[in-house]
Amino acid sequence: MDAPTERTRDIILEEEMKDSYLTFAMSVIMSRALPDVRDGLKPSQRRILVAMNDLDLGPRSKTRKCAKIIGDTTGNYHPHGEAAVYPALVRMAQPFSCRYPLIEGQGNFGSIDGDPPAAMRYTEARLSPIGAEMLADLNQNTVDFVPNYDDTRKEPVVLPGRFPNLLCNGSSGIAVGMATNIPPHNLGEIADAIIKVIDDPDISIDELMKIVPGPDFPTGGLICGRKGIRDTYTTGRGTIILRARAQIETLESGKKLIAFTEVPYGNSPDRIVARIAELVKNGKIQGVADVRNESDRRGVRIVVEVKKGEDENVLLNLLYKHTTLQDSQGLMMIALDKGRPETMNLKQLILAYRDHRVQVIRRRTQHQLEQAEARAHIVAGLLIALRSIDEIIETIKKAKDRDEASARLQKKFNLTERQADAILQIRLQQLTGLEQDKLKKEHDDLLAQIKDYRAILADEALVLDIIREDLYELKEKYGDPRRTEIIGDIAEFDIEDLVADEAMTVVITHEGYIKRHPVAAYRSQQRGGKGITTAETKEGDYVEHLFTASTLDYLLIFTDQGRVHWLRVYDVPQMGRAARGRALVNLLELKQGEKVTNFIPVRNFEDGYLIMATERGIIKKTLLSAFRRPLKGGIIAIRLEEGDRLVGVQHCVRNQNVVLATREGQAIRFLETDVRPMGRPARGVCGIRLRKGDRVTGLVVGRPEDTLLTVCEKGYGKRTPLGEYRLQRRGGTGVINIRTTERNGKALGVLSVSDDDEVMIVSSRGMMIRVPVKGIRPMGRATQGVRLITLEEGDRVVSLTRVYERDERETQEQNAGAKS
Repeated sequence: MDAPTERTRDIILEEEMKDSYLTFAMSVIMSRALPDVRDGLKPSQRRILVAMNDLDLGPRSKTRKCAKIIGDTTGNYHPHGEAAVYPALVRMAQPFSCRYPLIEGQGNFGSIDGDPPAAMRYTEARLSPIGAEMLADLNQNTVDFVPNYDDTRKEPVVLPGRFPNLLCNGSSGIAVGMATNIPPHNLGEIADAIIKVIDDPDISIDELMKIVPGPDFPTGGLICGRKGIRDTYTTGRGTIILRARAQIETLESGKKLIAFTEVPYGNSPDRIVARIAELVKNGKIQGVADVRNESDRRGVRIVVEVKKGEDENVLLNLLYKHTTLQDSQGLMMIALDKGRPETMNLKQLILAYRDHRVQVIRRRTQHQLEQAEARAHIVAGLLIALRSIDEIIETIKKAKDRDEASARLQKKFNLTERQADAILQIRLQQLTGLEQDKLKKEHDDLLAQIKDYRAILADEALVLDIIREDLYELKEKYGDPRRTEIIGDIAEFDIEDLVADEAMTVVITHEGYIKRHPVAAYRSQQRGGKGITTAETKEGDYVEHLFTASTLDYLLIFTDQGRVHWLRVYDVPQMGRAARGRALVNLLELKQGEKVTNFIPVRNFEDGYLIMATERGIIKKTLLSAFRRPLKGGIIAIRLEEGDRLVGVQHCVRNQNVVLATREGQAIRFLETDVRPMGRPARGVCGIRLRKGDRVTGLVVGRPEDTLLTVCEKGYGKRTPLGEYRLQRRGGTGVINIRTTERNGKALGVLSVSDDDEVMIVSSRGMMIRVPVKGIRPMGRATQGVRLITLEEGDRVVSLTRVYERDERETQEQNAGAKS
């Protein structure tokens, strides 16, 4: 490289990057993202209002095309793209974005649903009455003016801001390294608070909160709790929870609706409706029959139809939990104060408005005083002239030109140059007696005004009185009732507090579809009946698993790959008895090729073990507490050998009997204490030695006084006292359990039952029967059993389960806990 010359210099790149980034950051903070604490406006907003004032677009003027307004703004004051300026104008005209719009728009200015405004060549606008209040006295030397970007005109540094815009309309923006989100408030409350601070400068923020209880958003809604509000008002930062306003409506038909008439600020009804529809489709929310957006020009209305039999309060809380019908807003009250970004509390914002208005009124009064004194000086000279009118005329007549006449008048009548020039410009009509009286009255009025202006400038209390009167007038003209209601704190929503504890039948098909419905949907029948349809299945699919559980139970879901997933019963979609169900892949994160094989309903994870059995006769016992917190994608429950699969999982307590049953009709019974506890990733030990071609199909954990119900593929089955199976050590070949003949087919599975139980049997074609166990007489081990369900040609049994009533289930768990 050439050596440095006078026009080049060496720089350190790191330092140059720091300086350049700091310059950029300060430019964004000062000139783009943060509002000025005095008028609450960003530069782009302020310049739009000034351009409209230049065009004389007051509240009573005709509207002008927004293209003209934006053109003047960008051409005269804000040399940036129209795409950045027009949205700022639109937002100041939207009643759902701005609590007190500063601009009155005509045409399509967008909607609360997020519809964009029409192009600026189609829309028109003018200043709203409140927007005009922001510009009042701008020509009274109330604020400083600086050259615009090309030094062709002057622009105000800040607006006089008679209306407390920052407090009433709020502001939001993202700068570099900081962001602001000042909420809007009610004008009446803010006016009263400012007056209170003027009257009592030492007032506390807690006392101010009795006047200003919280933000007041243009879209209404409910603010839940006061802690976030107090944090914001005392520290400048806080978080509030906003809820939509809802009401329950009952139609003549008895159908119930949930109607939302106000939504949290910044949310779109269309997006909320789309989110609800998505949650219903994914099965995360049940009980919604229909959802639609009925919003119109009269206001917001989102309607959710409640399914028959569903609790509308439960559904309402689910909607609050899973959608932006309940939304949290982080508030950060950051504004530019004397050119520096400051985090300010409520009182500091009020004081900043008061101090700005004090300065504006002082400057206005000083300007008015100077004008009044100048006019009084002129009028005094005219009155002198009128008292000596003949001499004045004679003196003027003798002068050869205007300059000589002015000089002679100044010398002869002791006048100033301005007074002499005013006399030379006097019209003949002012020589009449009436005009002379008017001048005398004007002079007296001017002297009185001068006295008042000087008194105001000498006494700050009078300035504060003017601010009070301005606020009373603003409140009277533009004040309106509060829109946002503040309610008490809400506890963190726990669905368990609202979900009814009831017995549910959970159905899973071979293709992986799941659903639940009340156990009461099935009436009890005698053995040998044809049953009823439990699920519509597509061709090739069939019901593979069926069990009962409480809505508040946890489901431990085991797969053939030895993994376990975690699901709440109430999260399983509730559907009609004949419905197909929801795909499990939408509820669980299953691996490629992973298939669900077992489900264990658990109320708590404190007591007992889980016993697991595989097809190849491996058994393992692990503490239930080890499965308390599975990961989102599941965790290992048992480590399987290649080609083996998990076929049975049962919950057990101390000293219970374990039975493994095989497809070829063998069974082995041993104590659970024969299996030592192992960790989750362990492989397990041998539970039964299988003959060639045989495999384990069922696992039972029960008591010696129970009976073992065995069901075969062709609908036959039997129950045998568990005591008839001799107690062995694990690892044996077992004894005969049932004859697997041509009539019976292969053994499908086993259950531990008693006379008070009922069982459900399901076929591959979706037929189900609920049978009382006492209707199946006990018989010996080596028998073929009796018909339990009548199957059509080609149909076969695929699943059976015991039906637990809720009260009985709780009693059983208590007894089991006592035994342990």
